[in-house]
Amino acid sequence: PKASVEKQQAWKESGLGEKLEEVGYGGREGLYWADEMRVGLIGQVRRVWAPVGVKIVQKLQYTYEWEYLNLAVNGLTGQLAWGWTENMKGASIVEVVKVWAEQQVKIIVWDRAPGHRGEVYQNIAVKRIEQPPYSPELNPAERVFELLRDKIEGKIYETITAKKEAVEAELKELAAFPERVKRLAGWAWIQQAVAGLPS
Repeated sequence: PKASVEKQQAWKESGLGEKLEEVGYGGREGLYWADEMRVGLIGQVRRVWAPVGVKIVQKLQYTYEWEYLNLAVNGLTGQLAWGWTENMKGASIVEVVKVWAEQQVKIIVWDRAPGHRGEVYQNIAVKRIEQPPYSPELNPAERVFELLRDKIEGKIYETITAKKEAVEAELKELAAFPERVKRLAGWAWIQQAVAGLPS
C-alpha cells in the first residue's frame, strides 16, 4: 500500500534509463539486480498434490537459525552471482559486493534498505542504483527467490548448512542455463530501457 504506482510506471518508462545514463552504462554486460533472501530453519509448507478428500499432514520445522542469500541477477545475459551473510548490515553486504566486482559486476540495481547505503560503500567500484521505494516487483531477483522457495521449502533440514547446500545446488543448476535465467529475469521493460541508451 505504500508503493506509488505512478513512480513505478515512470521508472519502467524512463527512470531506469535515466539512471543508467547518469552512471555511464552502455551495453548488456555487468548490469545486475540484487537483493537478499533469508534462508532459515523456520520452514514453510507448500501446496502438494493429493487425492480428493485426503487430508495432508506436513511436518513443519521451527528452529531459529538463518543466514541471508545475497543474489545478483543479470536477466539480459542470464548470469547470476551470489554470496552469503549472517545479517543485512552494510558492513557484511559490502564484502559480497566486493567479490561481485571481481566477477565483473559493474552496476547493481536494488532497493533502499539501510544495508545498501553508507560509508562502507565509498570505495567500491560497483555503481549502485536505487529503485523506487516499496517496489520489490521491480526487481527480477525476487522472481528467482520465488523459484528457490518452490524448490527448497516444504522439507526438513538437519542444519542450516544443509539448507544452504540445497539452495546452492539449485542456483548452480539455474546458472548452467542462462536462457532460463533470461526468461525469468529479462523483463521487456528492462530490455527496452537498455536498448534506448545512447550507443
